[in-house]
Amino acid sequence: MSDKEHDVAIQNPTADAPQPPQPKQQQDMPGHTGDMRPRPDHGEESYRGSGRLSGMAAIITGADSGIGRAVAIAYAREGADVLISYYDEHEDAQETARWVEEAGRKAVVVAGDIKQEAHCKELIEKAMAEFGRLDILVNNAAHQASFEKIEDISAEEWDVTFRTNIYSQFYLCKAAIPRMKPGSSIVNTTSINAKNPSPHLLAYATTKGAIANFTAGLAGLVAEQGIRVNAVAPGPIWTPLIPSTMPPEAVESFGENTPLGRAGQPAELAPAYVMLASREASYITGAVIPVTGGRPML
Repeated sequence: MSDKEHDVAIQNPTADAPQPPQPKQQQDMPGHTGDMRPRPDHGEESYRGSGRLSGMAAIITGADSGIGRAVAIAYAREGADVLISYYDEHEDAQETARWVEEAGRKAVVVAGDIKQEAHCKELIEKAMAEFGRLDILVNNAAHQASFEKIEDISAEEWDVTFRTNIYSQFYLCKAAIPRMKPGSSIVNTTSINAKNPSPHLLAYATTKGAIANFTAGLAGLVAEQGIRVNAVAPGPIWTPLIPSTMPPEAVESFGENTPLGRAGQPAELAPAYVMLASREASYITGAVIPVTGGRPML
């Protein structure tokens, strides 16, 4: 290997992405990729597939932007067709679909509210109708909001957070598992907040702890069926959720509290989701893979 090739292969993780401070910015919820500064990296120009998911079909919730978009791009380049589930961010979802199709795979775009069990069932049936199979379910969509005091959290806000983040995973897994064959996999998105909760994200952090527990319990429940269930635990990742749910001063310093000193990019999450869905992870189930910039999950 030449010195130039070596320098490309080995990069300093503390300097391999934009550093804080980010520009102060704020958006209305749920946020949009095009309005972010700097724009997140979803692996559009960097992810290289190698056929690890060839012939598979996946559902990814929250796939319009952020981690979901990065996973969709990676899955398509690994050979999977992708159903892009999202709420109402139509322009972002179409952009994700464009990248999936550019990789030569089928993209199915479905808007709707995963807080509703009926819609979750419809997503499973849509995937079966479009792909004829369902090999991978990625439960990634999430809602969060910051609050200074518990008295500021309404019962409606608590309910929306739980229904979006954990009820939807129950609904989707319940509908998907009877349609999945041995060798299929479920990958849930939990968070560093499952082990190290941010006080200002009380509702969100509580659901992320529930997701980690749900993942472990469900993995044991379906192991005999040959279905694996795992989770990825992101640390601070630069997605539209950040400027749309945090005050500008928190956005400016976002990610600097990690040992690597910066926020992660969505593209840096995608390889974990690929690995957990691939044959290389055939003996991994009930696990949580931290991608946290060095913040420990013990």
